[in-house]
Amino acid sequence: MRFAGRPLTRTVLITLITITGLLPMALRAVEKPRIQAEDYSIEARVAPQSHRLTARAVVKFVALDEISIATFELHNSLRVTQVTDEQGTVLPVERVSQDSTVRVALPSGMSKGQEATLTFDYEGNVTSADDSPVPGLRLAYVGDPITFLLYAGRWFPVTNYGIDRFTARLKITAPQEYTVVASGGAVASGGAAEEPAKGSAESDAPKLKMREHSAKKAKPETSKAPAVSSDPGMKTVAFTWSKPSFPGTVVIGKFVDTPVSEAGMTVHVYFLQDKAEFAQQYGETAAKELGFFITIYGVPISPELKLVELPDDSVPTAWAPEMAGIAARNINAKVNYRLLANAIAHQWFGTIVSPATRNDWWIQDGGARYSESRYIEYAAGPAGGQEAVKDMAVGALAYDSVPLGQIGTLDTFDPVFQSMANDKGGMIYHMLRWVMGDQKFDMAMRALFQNYLGKPVGLKDLQKTTEDIQGEPLTWFYSQWLNSTGAPEFKNKYTVFRVRKGFRVVGQVQQDMDLFRMPVQLKIDTDGKTEDKTVDVVGTDSSYTVETFGKPRRITVDPNNWVLKNSGELRLRTAIMRGQQLVQQGNLAESLKEFQKAIEQNKNSSLAHYRIAEVFYMQKNYQAAANAYRDSLNGDGEPKWTEVWSHIQLGKIFDITGQRERAMSEYRQALQTNDNTQGALDEPHKYMPSPFDTAYSYPVGMPNTGPRRHRRGPLFSADGRRLWRPSARRE
Repeated sequence: MRFAGRPLTRTVLITLITITGLLPMALRAVEKPRIQAEDYSIEARVAPQSHRLTARAVVKFVALDEISIATFELHNSLRVTQVTDEQGTVLPVERVSQDSTVRVALPSGMSKGQEATLTFDYEGNVTSADDSPVPGLRLAYVGDPITFLLYAGRWFPVTNYGIDRFTARLKITAPQEYTVVASGGAVASGGAAEEPAKGSAESDAPKLKMREHSAKKAKPETSKAPAVSSDPGMKTVAFTWSKPSFPGTVVIGKFVDTPVSEAGMTVHVYFLQDKAEFAQQYGETAAKELGFFITIYGVPISPELKLVELPDDSVPTAWAPEMAGIAARNINAKVNYRLLANAIAHQWFGTIVSPATRNDWWIQDGGARYSESRYIEYAAGPAGGQEAVKDMAVGALAYDSVPLGQIGTLDTFDPVFQSMANDKGGMIYHMLRWVMGDQKFDMAMRALFQNYLGKPVGLKDLQKTTEDIQGEPLTWFYSQWLNSTGAPEFKNKYTVFRVRKGFRVVGQVQQDMDLFRMPVQLKIDTDGKTEDKTVDVVGTDSSYTVETFGKPRRITVDPNNWVLKNSGELRLRTAIMRGQQLVQQGNLAESLKEFQKAIEQNKNSSLAHYRIAEVFYMQKNYQAAANAYRDSLNGDGEPKWTEVWSHIQLGKIFDITGQRERAMSEYRQALQTNDNTQGALDEPHKYMPSPFDTAYSYPVGMPNTGPRRHRRGPLFSADGRRLWRPSARRE
């Protein structure tokens, strides 16, 4: 599952490999998983008023090696009261809070390939983000107004998160007035959990009563979680997902269900009452995006989608089979169709196919990221698609220090992992489309989903699929972009000659990577018709010749950004991105260094000057902040919102320093911009009647200016996508 962040992604995914020892988090990725969960039968009871979760999970798993201990991940707020085997014997359990795992001793051990079933009884109050598998980020919560149990929250015993596909039967008991949303068709009853019909998929799962009876015969008696019971005012909703995938997310709230049908697709929108007015337009947008992806990828696993609201103190987006979640802050009159497209694309990249290993994570998240870009291209035109590609390129180059094919060694919430898996992964798909052509690329994507339906996909699988369609080896492409770091910076030298039929251009494309190989587009602007030519750039110098009728005026290398490359503009944007992340982590001194690097690329960058001003403002260095805001106003004016917010911030500074008339002048100039980005025009109206009071300002290290939203704990990028890890870790 991806939780953006976009990065917190945009939707970004949380992947922590199950380990069998107490190793530091950074070393988890190198641990080889030793068991694989295949099937779950879970009965859970939630009490939002008391924040209580009581559950029983029957887990069927297989040993991948000879083992004597089975290790599962489980949210630290949940206390395991008992684990029993298939004979009802109570097994010794060790809780390891440092890595959110539960270690179950297996007296008889297990040989490789052997299957077993364990029953976990557990309970706890699920409220604190400090007990989350990702400290500081709330991935599971029981309470009002929304109870959410994300698969990433490990609210049930999990193995090899995001890799091990499984089937599941869920029975969730909640108060009658709440709606329960999960993967699969819902069957509700008014009291206790319904017993499965004889011969159904659930009939093979051990029953609660049988387990309780066996446990009484077991030797060491321990405290037990109570079984799901029939209480007045409660209801039980059963869900079944029989195709191996990741059906482990449950969201519960007092939702308004708004069904939207379009082009044979049904979208059920579950928003709280205060967001219900936006449900119809979000449902229509989701249906359009589903229809678009169907045209290029084929049909999804299910013709239905449940679009559900998530609270603001969790991830920006989440996904599960048949489900897409979006945080309340991203639900407004203006539909955030970019973030929504990314979440919906996971119905293919994640639900149908998923990564075989953590090194292959980019196949899933990069695929969803590029799907988002393709929908933007479809909905907003080529110019919108180009901006989306530039955004991906910035993320891809921001932390290009580890080869993409080796990101499994990184922690999932490391900024490097997020940028590489989402953005560089997205750029891999973008460049592959350029190399193959639109028709063959779309054929390859459809073949991938057809051939690997419900299966994990590794690099070799993707490469074989694309080579079969392309009809030639693509080893050079995958090796170059997955096993190496860096990107070329193109230079173009050419001479124009007058010939009988017009003009001849003889030139050379140069770049500094000796092993580089890619087809590169040239755009030749002339007095007449614009000419295009594709040059196979191999090595550091590649010659070309072009004949034109009109006189050439300018030649642009890769004008449509088909190739990941370095440039002054991208260095500017990546430096600002790194600086923003350092600000979010509270490292102001280092952030200034990154912003200064951006200024070196473009001394007139309004955005770079604005970010520097923010840092000085947080440090209460008001003179330096005012100077930087002035520099932003005198810069290139990109992005446009820097103007209105610079005036607002200058007004606040003048209020703080007792210069009321100058403050009023700045507020009036802010209003004259008529730019209401992130509610900017509300600020002058707030402070013109009475001066800005620093008592209500934000704390140092937590800016609230500009069109960004900031939060305690893990922090999200400007587009609500990328999630940045907080600097503090659980020791």
